Amino acid sequence: MSERSPAGRNFRVIAVQPQWSAADFTSAAAFRAWLRSQLELARPHLAPGRPNLVVLTELNGLPLVLRGSGWVTRLGTFQRAATALFLTRLPRVLLLLLRERVSPIRALQLADSAENVRLYLDTCRDLAREYGVYLCCGSTPMPRYRLEGRRLVREPRTLHNETVLLDPRGDLIGVTDKVHLTPDEEAGGVDLTPGPLAELRVFPAPVGDLGVAISLDAFRADVIGRLEDQGCTVLLQPDANGAPWTSPEGLPPDPTNVRDQPVAWLESSWQATAGSQTIRYAVNPMVVGNLLDLTFDGQSAITARAEEAPELRSYVLTDPRPGFLALLPWVEEGPAERLREVGRHLAARSGHPHENCYRTGVLYADLSLPPSRVPTPPRTAHEEALAALLEGRAALPRSRPLWPLLGLAALPWVLRRRKR
Repeated sequence: MSERSPAGRNFRVIAVQPQWSAADFTSAAAFRAWLRSQLELARPHLAPGRPNLVVLTELNGLPLVLRGSGWVTRLGTFQRAATALFLTRLPRVLLLLLRERVSPIRALQLADSAENVRLYLDTCRDLAREYGVYLCCGSTPMPRYRLEGRRLVREPRTLHNETVLLDPRGDLIGVTDKVHLTPDEEAGGVDLTPGPLAELRVFPAPVGDLGVAISLDAFRADVIGRLEDQGCTVLLQPDANGAPWTSPEGLPPDPTNVRDQPVAWLESSWQATAGSQTIRYAVNPMVVGNLLDLTFDGQSAITARAEEAPELRSYVLTDPRPGFLALLPWVEEGPAERLREVGRHLAARSGHPHENCYRTGVLYADLSLPPSRVPTPPRTAHEEALAALLEGRAALPRSRPLWPLLGLAALPWVLRRRKR
């Protein structure tokens, strides 16, 4: 909800750069402890007497697909783990494959989506309340829902990379779906559904007129332009960069345009605040850590216009410049070739003594904005459903064992065999 003050808005933003591991997602207790540890990192930096906005990282709920099957983490790669999960959860996955005609990897995620969504949202709501903060929950794969009475009904086939924004009461401010997916998020990877550009909205709050551009979206002019047109003043960019930070980058629309990752990152939050007429600040937390055979690394940042952040600094492998209010150092400084070598040492399965030795930390900045003139957007049907869930007015149906249903499905085949 929009809260306007004639005296303007003074608040603090906090970006948390955590390290994850597969073990953080193998049980509900482990996941809650991992998310809580991030709010504990933020706690010493919370500003008393003013609103605080804590921003978490992208896809921090994706590995919940591992929940309840910690043994698969010993298989070493995400591909092997996903295959093993598919086979062991075949009763729940098979009907989704047949009924909704989705890929095996999307069916695997949808099969346990009710329990994982409930765990994710309940945990984030409880943390927002306990720490008294506005919370950008990061993002997680989430289906679309609609509310029918006191029950949430899932829309078939869809699975978005979605950010949820909560207020200090744990109530829903709004949600945003990622529009531009990376190749790893498309059909050849975890097979998510791209969000419609037309559904991107800005949410006015005491901590800014919030627009969310999840990872790659913050690099895209159509996303930034739509948020600017709606009066976005604070851009949130939850991120999970799935590559060594000092390795080359090449993404659509031109995968042959290979440059260092940090050079590419200047075209997201930093560029948005440097060139926008409306976006005053941007918050870009990045997760680090090797997740089985996958590598994640980066440098979290809070950016602003040059006149508000005149100190010269920048990502490694780039020249110092104004525009960074706060920037987490990388694990090392030095010549470019040395930094590229260190990035390879940190990466998954490098075998180096420094493998998985990333830097974690917290960034914060005190920001000021005039009173908001942005109207509160009407809620979508999906947001109405999530709000009811968070407030305890509705519930998600629990998954039921599907062996009996599979038995019924096989009954005609059995009867035919008996007649022979």
